[in-house]
Amino acid sequence: MPTTLAPAELRADIDNFYARHMQLLDAGRVEEWADAFTPDGVFDAQGHPEPVRGREEIRSASRVVADKLAEAGIVRRHWLGMSHILPEDGSVRVRSYALVFQSSKEKGTVLHASTTCEDVLVPDGGSWLIRERVVRVDGMS
Repeated sequence: MPTTLAPAELRADIDNFYARHMQLLDAGRVEEWADAFTPDGVFDAQGHPEPVRGREEIRSASRVVADKLAEAGIVRRHWLGMSHILPEDGSVRVRSYALVFQSSKEKGTVLHASTTCEDVLVPDGGSWLIRERVVRVDGMS
C-alpha cells in the first residue's frame, strides 16, 4: 500500500503519479486522465460555477474543454511543483503550485494560469486515485 512508503519513496511515487496524470491531460487523453478520480470524486476549479462531481461528469466536462482547445489549435501544458505531501488516515493530502502554459501559432507560448492545486489522494492498489481536487487561481478572490 503506497501510504506505508518512506517519505522519499512516497514523494517519488506521488511525483510519478502526477507526471503521468498531467501528461495524459495535456495529450488530450481525458478519458484516461479522468480514470485517476474516484467514482465519486470532486473537481472544484475556481471560476467554474459549480464543482464537478463524479468521475463520469469529470470525464465529460474535460472532453468538452479538450475538444475546444484542439479545435482552436491551442496546446496546454500543466506543471505541478513545490508539493507539500501530508499523509493522513488512509489518504494523502497534497498541495502543489500548478502552472498552466498555453501555446498557439498566433500567440506562441504564454503562462495561462498560476494556481494552487489541493488534492486528497487515496491508495488504489499500486497507484493513487483523487478523491477531491480544489484548484484556486492566483489573484482571483
